[in-house]
Amino acid sequence: MTRSTPRTATAVTCLVLAAVLAACGSAAPPGDADGDDAPAPEASPELIAAEQQWRAARREYLLAEDGWTSVVGLHWLELRAHYIGSSQTSGIRLAQGPEKLGLVQQDAGRVYFTPERDVAVTHDDAPVTGRIELRDDHDDAGPVELVFDDGRGRLSLISRGARRALRVKHADAPARTNFGAIAHWPVDAGWVLDGRFVPHPAGRSIEIGNIVGGVDPMPNPGVVEFSRDGVDYRLEALEGSEGGLFLILADRTSGHDSYGAGRYLDTAAPDAQGRVTLNFNRTYNPPCAFTDFATCPLPPPENRLDLAVTAGEQAYARPAHAAPGS
Repeated sequence: MTRSTPRTATAVTCLVLAAVLAACGSAAPPGDADGDDAPAPEASPELIAAEQQWRAARREYLLAEDGWTSVVGLHWLELRAHYIGSSQTSGIRLAQGPEKLGLVQQDAGRVYFTPERDVAVTHDDAPVTGRIELRDDHDDAGPVELVFDDGRGRLSLISRGARRALRVKHADAPARTNFGAIAHWPVDAGWVLDGRFVPHPAGRSIEIGNIVGGVDPMPNPGVVEFSRDGVDYRLEALEGSEGGLFLILADRTSGHDSYGAGRYLDTAAPDAQGRVTLNFNRTYNPPCAFTDFATCPLPPPENRLDLAVTAGEQAYARPAHAAPGS
């Protein structure tokens, strides 16, 4: 898999960010989008119940002890060795956790962790008593997750392009303990749309910028076509889970009623005829709407819709006491 150089990645990401902001700036005021005055199909009790269940599961996912609201740090590895802890003398200072946690070292392209002698750290429920190699989140075997602070804290390694960082989570994160409500548009049967998946040639990828300034080529199996109010639209699709599709999009609500950096939508696998259902009631905010320590992929230019998607999650207003460092 090819990767962009830092200069190219930064330039491409700037273009992507500029395009997203431009799309946000051109959004129409609420209630002024095409088709808003048309009567919407009434949502059935079954659809409303299903969406309420989905929203409850989504909230539970975000608020899990290792969910996105628990992320308290993203620490890029710049030196060959970093001491980690919450003390002021730590090279990587944790927002929460023991004063001295351990030592992280980079050696011959690999990353290792050695815990402090009197600090309890576990991996797969087994004590870590010596040096351990940290696999990252791109490893086929999955990342090594270290657990500390009586099970409240978690640490793992991520890679973004040529850069590596420690992602740190803690169950007592202010963003988690002070989590607020996520606003939604009302459930709308008119936003459950039929789509058609058109595959690309095998092996195709698309460059996706992320919010931390990088660009990564990601598998791009095809495009999803759909219609709304007699207008045709297309979304470049990424690989989702269980054969499904993952869509990253911006629309005319982005930066107004919805999150400025776009939203995500998952679908089930297309059927044999390429048919796929797009339930925009389940359009959701990326992790960076809830924490400053995520590396969210951004919508590619092809996925900026000249359409106000008045469905799904609206912009999340973080409580003031849940801000980083509070």
